[in-house]
Amino acid sequence: MPDAAVQKVNQTFPALTGAFSQFDQVSLYTYSSAVSRLSDFSAATQQLTATLNQLKRIRGSNNGPPVVSGPLAPQGPIVNGKPIDSPVQPVNTPPREAHVLNDAVLRAALDLSKQERTRRKIVFIISDGREYGSNASYKDVLKVLLSNNVTVYAIGVEGAAVPGYGKLQRITHLPRIGYGDILPKYANATGGEVFNELSRKDIDDAYARIIGEARNQYTLGYSTRLTPSQKYRQLEVLVRRPGCKGSSARPCVSVYAKDGYYPLPPGR
Repeated sequence: MPDAAVQKVNQTFPALTGAFSQFDQVSLYTYSSAVSRLSDFSAATQQLTATLNQLKRIRGSNNGPPVVSGPLAPQGPIVNGKPIDSPVQPVNTPPREAHVLNDAVLRAALDLSKQERTRRKIVFIISDGREYGSNASYKDVLKVLLSNNVTVYAIGVEGAAVPGYGKLQRITHLPRIGYGDILPKYANATGGEVFNELSRKDIDDAYARIIGEARNQYTLGYSTRLTPSQKYRQLEVLVRRPGCKGSSARPCVSVYAKDGYYPLPPGR
């Protein structure tokens, strides 16, 4: 992300720490061209604050437009110490950066799968949502998330938070280009939510909303036939609320639920 966006997020870390309770277990990860785990799962105490303070030292990118002229521009061929005019002006285009968001979500989901099954598990992403260069595909990562009841929540910053631009970027996955914003795909498929925020205050407020939703969500269960198949099973959650039709609020009830799941093998 651009350095200005990184620094804005860094300033919200006190609000992030305050959103967790002493009973929450938190592990921190960063990613760019590779994934790094900064801390193991531990209570949201002083260790979390110390790790976040270390993160403040990280700088974002400062890539500008390609340089096409001037002393810093790429130079044409030189013969006997004298430049030769080239019919085509060379352009210094920086190499495309990797944004291995899929790999980061997969690493977090696999680590969460080793935690106690009774605990609620979420992956909380703060990102512009760009994905390019991961070894893991979206489909493979989603299967791990749904198999282990992991919900994805996210705060979209920078391009992901801009109305209109974000919608265009979410339309499709382009080969060799990647996803412009893959956050909504993960959140919608796992029953989470994306908060696209531009200002520091909005990001501060989103922390409390996301952690509050994750902590107070309903858990619904049902019995199904035991079959050897481990294929994807689609879900639809409908809420019937008497008196809802007479309410002026629209929608009267909003339902956030995952689209389906992969059954675990018996005994797990």
